Amino acid sequence: MCAIHQPNLFPRLSTLAKLYAADRWIVLDDVQFARRDYQHRARLAALDEPARQQWLTLPTHLPNGRSTLISQARLVDPGRSRRTVQLLVRQYYGGSPYWDAVSEVVDALVDDLATTDRVADLARTSTIALLNVVGWSGDVPESSEIPTRQGRSERLADLAAATCSTHYLCGTGGLRYLDTGPFDVHGIPVVPFHTPVGDSLWAWARRSSSLWALSKIGPAELANQLTAQRDAHHLGVPA
Repeated sequence: MCAIHQPNLFPRLSTLAKLYAADRWIVLDDVQFARRDYQHRARLAALDEPARQQWLTLPTHLPNGRSTLISQARLVDPGRSRRTVQLLVRQYYGGSPYWDAVSEVVDALVDDLATTDRVADLARTSTIALLNVVGWSGDVPESSEIPTRQGRSERLADLAAATCSTHYLCGTGGLRYLDTGPFDVHGIPVVPFHTPVGDSLWAWARRSSSLWALSKIGPAELANQLTAQRDAHHLGVPA
């Protein structure tokens, strides 16, 4: 089962849950960068008051203006971004009993910030670090390395087929525009992915960075929560 998603900086819990439920995350890095999206920013929720939130934003340069692809976006000042990440995340989550796990995720990004200014690489690193801390170890190919057709749904279907994926896990946002026809041609079923509603942990799933959940309940319990969602979406899917 594959999920296809743009690289996000410290992704939201809903995004992390979808990736965790998949066996393969295809990083969609060859589409247009969107300043109002999550490639270069994350919404941090206060540990004990999640309604109080603040953007963590890495100032980004788009060398080709609005037509810049995610893979082409660069940080304006990597050193300043590095300090911002360290200070702001510690300010929000330094008091968590699970700070060691949070720090492990942050350190992975900080280390990359010392060697690259590519926003896609940094967002990818932050996501993989979160997945690693909850025990996920799937494949992570990049869409820019895989030839596909240009249509939105055609591209996604071609990516799934080229990676020998047998199912495509699609979030609620993608379901609004997805044409399942190209997937049907490849014989790849589309599996809708939904996160729980009415639960205190998941109430912030689509708004807040997963760093909040990790800080709130720790890596072991977060892994349990993500595993439950993965198992729910694998029901009826042949092994």
